[in-house]
Amino acid sequence: MTIADWLMIAAVLLGPIIAVQLTRHLDNKKEERERKLEVFKTLMATRAYTVSLDHVVALNRIDLEFDKGDNNEKAVIEAWKEYLDLLCDKSIAPEQWSVRRIDLFVELLHKMAQVLDYDFDKTHIKNSSYSPVAHGNIEEEQKALRAGLIEVLAGKRSIPMTVVNWPQNQ
Repeated sequence: MTIADWLMIAAVLLGPIIAVQLTRHLDNKKEERERKLEVFKTLMATRAYTVSLDHVVALNRIDLEFDKGDNNEKAVIEAWKEYLDLLCDKSIAPEQWSVRRIDLFVELLHKMAQVLDYDFDKTHIKNSSYSPVAHGNIEEEQKALRAGLIEVLAGKRSIPMTVVNWPQNQ
């Protein structure tokens, strides 16, 4: 057998194995990108509702889905760490905290957009979300209801009652 024969046998045997491995590699890369996109899309969709469960879950997935070994993605991880540090900081005045939170969150989304090849500038990210006033009102009412109910259940407040009809004795 000549070298050409051995090369032909090797190609016949190794070709399918290499093709399968290449396909698996490409599929894994596609799945990784899809997971990153899911995190990004959730954060963009819920950026006006930062206390929603979906928003919080997406934030907590950043460490899982983005790779600090990749230079571009490392910027996302660093922006997330800075944002997380602020979220956990209770020493800042509420007005300053709120402004800083928005700036850091916009920076985080902008870094993610760059990694995922979206062409969003920071102004667009900051100003292009929609949140109806009615949603804010509903959240405030639910917050007041929960606080009031907790006070009643804790015995700190009573439920006001007025008798409007006394039963008539027969």
